[in-house]
Amino acid sequence: MNRLLRLLLLLMMFPQLAETIYSPALPDIASHFGVTTETAGLTLSCYFIAFAAGVVFWGILADYSGRRRAMLLGLSCYSLACVVALWATGFYSVLLARICSAFAIACASVVTQTILRDRHQGAELARFFSYMGIAIALSPVVGLLAGAWLTTLAGYHGVFSGMALSAVVLLLACCLLLPETAVRRPGKISLLSLAGKIIRDFRLWQYALLVALFNILLFSYYLHGPFIFKALGFSDTAFGFSGIALGVATLLGSLSNAGFLRRGVTPRRLISFACLLALTGCVGIFYLRTSIWLLLPMMWLVYAYAIAIPNLLSGALVHYQTQLGSASALFGLMYYLMIGAGLAGSSYCYSWLS
Repeated sequence: MNRLLRLLLLLMMFPQLAETIYSPALPDIASHFGVTTETAGLTLSCYFIAFAAGVVFWGILADYSGRRRAMLLGLSCYSLACVVALWATGFYSVLLARICSAFAIACASVVTQTILRDRHQGAELARFFSYMGIAIALSPVVGLLAGAWLTTLAGYHGVFSGMALSAVVLLLACCLLLPETAVRRPGKISLLSLAGKIIRDFRLWQYALLVALFNILLFSYYLHGPFIFKALGFSDTAFGFSGIALGVATLLGSLSNAGFLRRGVTPRRLISFACLLALTGCVGIFYLRTSIWLLLPMMWLVYAYAIAIPNLLSGALVHYQTQLGSASALFGLMYYLMIGAGLAGSSYCYSWLS
């Protein structure tokens, strides 16, 4: 594996790592600022809405100013937002810093995907997204364990310090290793024309909805898991260790997906298979939601996530090769707005079920 691919793997992991490392700190934030569980959860749902706006901004900037420049600027802004969060004196100041950091770190998702689409297409692209799935499998393990340790050590301040430091290291790596992959094409395509084409693309809406639903299912655990574990009498560290189980499930799902693709199973069939697995996992989570055994169906759901997401992301924009950055941005806007709204709704569902 060459250095560029390793760097792209880290960049693809980073947004999810930024979320999972933060999850164990939610009870500490609620306690420190004297806010309710639902209010603390706003830092996660608002994160995705701001992330959606960031995806649009950085994707368009990647088309007009280059992939490398967009990535470097986004990582710089993210580091600054984490530092601001460290000095925040009220909950809504933390919330504002989280919104700014979400907007900034969206660059790591949309620009990395655009670079991959610049360099690869078709089945090869699907295989690379499978590698990304394997890398992302490590994110909940690293994120939840690191978040639990940092929260125990220094509360939510430790989490923001760790993320700021990580972003600076990643920024330096990009300065040294990240090339410019944008292909300069004659002429420009109207953004409004592209948006109109996407709005009328029913197939793309299907892909966006499925990406959103799988992410809502996954991140609902990161949003409510710390409070579930606390209600069951477990510590933040125990919740952090649950990331190992989810990481194993994601890794197995990613390896299974790569194996299925090598054997010629079509991405469409794999997506349908993953949807069926996710449905059965949701039923299990509902019935085991008051027990630590909910981890078993959650692993099943995460296994399905690891199969579905690479195939959805690799196949969504096959008809938009002439303006990949902007198309990736608008596609990301579609599903991240759905994720933000879905997570906001999940907080009220959790309160009702509790």
